[in-house]
Amino acid sequence: MDQADYSNPFRPGAGHMPPYLAGRRDETAEFERLLKQDTILENLVLTGLRGVGKTVLLDTFKPLAIECRWLWANADLSEAASISETSLATRLLTDLSVVTSGVTVRQEVASGLGFRPETTQTHRLNFAFLERLFEQTPGLVEDKLKAVLETVWTILRKTSARGIIFAYDEAQNLTDHAGDRQYPLSMLLDVFQSIQRKNIPFMLVLAGLPTLFPQLVDARTFAERMFRVVFLERLSDADSREAILRPIEDADCPVKLDADATDLIVRESGGYPYFIQFICREVYDALRPQLEGGGLRNIPMEAITRKLDADFFAGRWSRVTDRQREFLWVIAELDSAGEEFSVQQIVAKAEELLERGFGPSQANRMLVALAQAGLVYKNRHGRYSFAIPLLAHFIKRWMRGHKALE
Repeated sequence: MDQADYSNPFRPGAGHMPPYLAGRRDETAEFERLLKQDTILENLVLTGLRGVGKTVLLDTFKPLAIECRWLWANADLSEAASISETSLATRLLTDLSVVTSGVTVRQEVASGLGFRPETTQTHRLNFAFLERLFEQTPGLVEDKLKAVLETVWTILRKTSARGIIFAYDEAQNLTDHAGDRQYPLSMLLDVFQSIQRKNIPFMLVLAGLPTLFPQLVDARTFAERMFRVVFLERLSDADSREAILRPIEDADCPVKLDADATDLIVRESGGYPYFIQFICREVYDALRPQLEGGGLRNIPMEAITRKLDADFFAGRWSRVTDRQREFLWVIAELDSAGEEFSVQQIVAKAEELLERGFGPSQANRMLVALAQAGLVYKNRHGRYSFAIPLLAHFIKRWMRGHKALE
């Protein structure tokens, strides 16, 4: 086969749809269950580490919802959307207008003399109409937003639409700002709780890092009862193999992976979809010179790992101080580093590994700083976990290389 005709079937990238979506059957079934709600009693939080496939799965939910006659309003929640309550309301109205702009409403227009209405005007539920309705409604931003959503439903209920799903990725960016007296996150929860109690079928689907659900509960305690939380774990070994082999088969690649090569990729990727795509992409780029041979002679895993370290981990690692790196190395050496860990475990391990360890209060401060940097997160049990998949493995590799240069 001519190398010019060779096409790599793998597509690593932030939120890029893989050539084959392996696993996630239980998570999809849970979403389909929520779609059957007549009264919205549960909204969805889709959470997990970076690289686990939250964005991809959210994208696959959209056609399922549309098939069930739900309208789908979606966007990424940037930090800008969380600056103020007004900015978040604008975000919601903008996304709502995308799915309602094709709907029209007729309004009667009274004459200037106050007699009976003489004419009717037809308006589309576009952003201009929604914004005008928002501005004309008295009260707080929350009151205005509720009024718009309720008005929209009085019109949509006459159509075939079952309801609207407001789906937001990167939802961990949404926070309250007590110092500025701005509470966009609390407002969002209050608005949707209020309209859902009025039996308006508008559902929230929020995707984000594991810090998302604790943020929701901190903002409003009732959020614990308002959401069904689906935590995306790494793929099983069987699903990982399927994610590796199916794209090769579907693309009719001229070079196949044998069982040993497949097992190596499963092991090195840890079952994380992004890492599977990244490693497989690099493997099949390395296969180009071997096409005439018809088989794989060698996987350059060490070189691929170095590239993964540079592309995925190095940027975050460069923002960490030397003392924080020591602290993270201590965590990486814990037997439970891949799951969760406590301050007490870190302090004890530091005494074992370092000449100058960490006291409990110092360890607590360090964890808070690293959580703000997005490297660890505190779970609901008061323990911590790495916020980046396979970070412990990277840290150990970096420390080995660093010590070798000393």
